Amino acid sequence: MSRGKFGRMVAGAAAALMLASAMPASAQQYSDGYKFLKAVKDRDTAEVNKMLQEPGSTVINARDLATGESALHVAVKARDLSWIRFLTSKGANPNIADKKGVTPLILACRMGLIDGVQALVDAGARVDEPNNAGETPLISAVHARDTGLMRVLLKAGADPDRADNSGRTARDYARLDGASSQTLAEIERNAEERAADRKAEGEVYGPSF
Repeated sequence: MSRGKFGRMVAGAAAALMLASAMPASAQQYSDGYKFLKAVKDRDTAEVNKMLQEPGSTVINARDLATGESALHVAVKARDLSWIRFLTSKGANPNIADKKGVTPLILACRMGLIDGVQALVDAGARVDEPNNAGETPLISAVHARDTGLMRVLLKAGADPDRADNSGRTARDYARLDGASSQTLAEIERNAEERAADRKAEGEVYGPSF
């Protein structure tokens, strides 16, 4: 092999290596997923629909390799309710967690995005799914003292007595605010309503003998 040809081969290989290293890791290994997440971030509806319509496409649940975030995390961060609903209608899994165990539902609770929380619950988000610290969506809502969020979660069946990794529950954190705690009152109100519903369901109507 001539020196000139060898030199051209080396130069070509070096150029290819430089191009690959300049690309994000997710683009190199999961190019379709990377492009999909970018399209969601850019709110590029045409590109998103194009990718979703490809036969056998699974990009709807693509995750960022660095963070583990899905397209739903992206939509929640953008506070974009229309995209949350659009993605879930296309089959986006609302229970995919990032590398810290944070689901889109927990993220929406932290951001106080009550409509997003309701949309995710309606799409099948598990209301007691914890992050890596054991923090549930309800515990997150109690920390934020957001009774509106708590109401949505409790109505959906969130357990106020599920403990995090420190051993404290949503009810425990609510009690820290004292006897006049609005968060504790919300938990107790929900418990009373559930008890009343169970009692009503158990009543038998009609003549007794």
